[in-house]
Amino acid sequence: MTIQPQSLPVAREREKLWPYFLLFFVSGFPALTYQIVWQRALFTIYGVNIESVTIIVTVFMLGLGLGSLAGGRLSAAEGVRALRAFGIIEVSIGTFGFFSLWIFHRVAEYTAGVSTAATGAITFLLLLVPTLLMGSTLPLLVAHFVRRTENVGESVGSLYSANTFGSATACLLAAIVLMRVLGESGCVRLAACLNLMVGTSALLIRSGAATAGGDVKSKRSSIEDAQHSTIRFKVAMLLAAATGFIALAYEIIWYRLYSYASGGSAPSFANLLAYYLFGIAYGALAVHDACKKKLRNDLGRTLRAGATVVALGAITAFLVGPIVALFARHVPYDYLYGLVAIAAALLGASFPILSHAAIGPADETGKKLSYLYLSNIVGSALGSFLVGFVVLDYWSTSATSLLLLGLGMAIAAVLAALANPKPSRMAILSALAAFAVLAAARGLLFSGMYERLLFKELFHHGTAFTDLVENRSGVIAVDARDTVYGGGVYDGHFNIDPMNDTNGIFRAYAIPGLHPDPKDVLIIGLSSGSWAQILTNDPQVEDVTIVEINPGYLSLIRKRPKIVSLLTNPKVNIVIDDGRRWLAAHPDRKFDFILMNTSFNWRANVSNLLSVNFLEMIRQHLNPGGVEYYNTTGSGESQLTGATVYPYALRLAGFIAVSDSPIVFDRDRLRSTLTAYRIDGHPVFDLSRPADRAKLEQIATMAESTSSDPNMERDAVLEGRASLLRRLKGLRLITDDNMGTEWR
Repeated sequence: MTIQPQSLPVAREREKLWPYFLLFFVSGFPALTYQIVWQRALFTIYGVNIESVTIIVTVFMLGLGLGSLAGGRLSAAEGVRALRAFGIIEVSIGTFGFFSLWIFHRVAEYTAGVSTAATGAITFLLLLVPTLLMGSTLPLLVAHFVRRTENVGESVGSLYSANTFGSATACLLAAIVLMRVLGESGCVRLAACLNLMVGTSALLIRSGAATAGGDVKSKRSSIEDAQHSTIRFKVAMLLAAATGFIALAYEIIWYRLYSYASGGSAPSFANLLAYYLFGIAYGALAVHDACKKKLRNDLGRTLRAGATVVALGAITAFLVGPIVALFARHVPYDYLYGLVAIAAALLGASFPILSHAAIGPADETGKKLSYLYLSNIVGSALGSFLVGFVVLDYWSTSATSLLLLGLGMAIAAVLAALANPKPSRMAILSALAAFAVLAAARGLLFSGMYERLLFKELFHHGTAFTDLVENRSGVIAVDARDTVYGGGVYDGHFNIDPMNDTNGIFRAYAIPGLHPDPKDVLIIGLSSGSWAQILTNDPQVEDVTIVEINPGYLSLIRKRPKIVSLLTNPKVNIVIDDGRRWLAAHPDRKFDFILMNTSFNWRANVSNLLSVNFLEMIRQHLNPGGVEYYNTTGSGESQLTGATVYPYALRLAGFIAVSDSPIVFDRDRLRSTLTAYRIDGHPVFDLSRPADRAKLEQIATMAESTSSDPNMERDAVLEGRASLLRRLKGLRLITDDNMGTEWR
């Protein structure tokens, strides 16, 4: 007779919870918008080499973890105080958001190009305040909810789900429209406005609740007073860290695969993250329902459910790559993001289940949750760091996936062992059999995976990969025709023969016609080394600095006899770094000629090398009369940007040469140089053969362009600056903020 009257206040409180779900949903939207934009902005400042990427991602996550500790302490506040703190936090995040890019750019003026350690420290300080504030909100609101629902799993699941659904929506909209239409600054302003709206609304709700007296702690129900068994909290923290580790480690692997399948398109990360978060949100929502109905006070059932979802999640995550590769030949890769959502839903469900199993409703819920959340985030950060930065530099994708599968099954085994009664012998044997079968079939499942991800292009030529390099910087493949694929897209050929011009190499041989005396040369991007080999053997060149982000190309060059001498040429100094980062770190280095055989203009982060901001940086590194010569890959915006920033410009096929001094294409000098051109002591043109003489003359006598086609990639034609400005009038200039064609 006493249960029903005491349950009524709880029921009334449940009816009033929807405004909080709505606020926490909207709160998740700016959080992930900031993450996408801030990471992109910081990559521009500190480089997109693997060190910078890992540091920025890890620091972002650690800030969230530290914020959870602060939120746990704040959650000790009763009733309306917690909601008021949430409102103030959201307003503070929005205020920082409005000024964030301005702050980043001001700091960059003094810190761009610093060491890896300094990059980590500066990034930590830049992101500490906003990420700490973001991380504090979950334990704060969970404590607020548990006082009403008296069910930890239900509260964590519902809030975690609402917030994550908001974050996933932000990622999806960023990929589809926001980054393309609003750019970095517009997205940040939108996110800041949403923070301010959420914070103000929370403060108004708190004020109304206080006036009505409806935000007062309800009486303890009979459910709270009942015995609520839990596992040891330290064990739960270790399990939360381990599940976070495998979830983020698999995200690293999935991003590698989906980015490779997309050719490195910018939206692939946002799309992957969106489906990953949708999966986690759905998993948390399912746990909310389960804890509300079936798992409310049943510890054994809760642990068995946790073991089941972790085991199934680990198996599904292991199979994502092989399944995507199998079906990529039949359907577009982006139709297969649902596999990520399924695996993430299973793995993501483990956190609210662990929360329910480790924290009782009468405990210091917010404080304990903050420690559990911190453990999960620390594990996630370690997964990102160790797998992305260390393991993938030594192990293949398939070997790393097997390692994570084993770890996932071990976590499931621990959860099952803690349950009482324990799972049946048949369930344990089934799990062991599944692991054994997948381990034995790993070679078959992952065999030819990267070929299949590029099946249509490879099948067209009837070729397969003869070389495959996997390291922490990415995946490089070479087919039987010596075509190079870097990160899933065409990246050149191992070829220096102008008579067999499979890679538009005439554009490299035309360089002596663009500059009379290029003694000191910078090359950003090595790839096959073919262009570098040609330019290095120009008799006028005395010193060549090559900056390449992926060291895997060096191992491939060592296998090519016609190019391998580049690695031992005394003129050459090869640096493994991000090109823009290296330039910022060496402000005093100046060059006569800068060459960039840039990748496709639509790929992620390529606009960092095509923007107005970067071209202004290049200007500071050119000697008087110096020339920058770079690949626009047919982008009218890229050509217009170069011709606008510099007073002198000349397009040569898909390349453009820009300078602050007049550029005169000297055909006589080019003809004379090519006649005597030798690589490794061998003449490039055999002048005793009519075909060689004709090819040399063709390169030396390029005609002015009379075509209006902006996509003339391989035609040996020239176009002056006046024609470029006239033909491309109306297109926009590429900036770091609008990111060129990356999101279009």
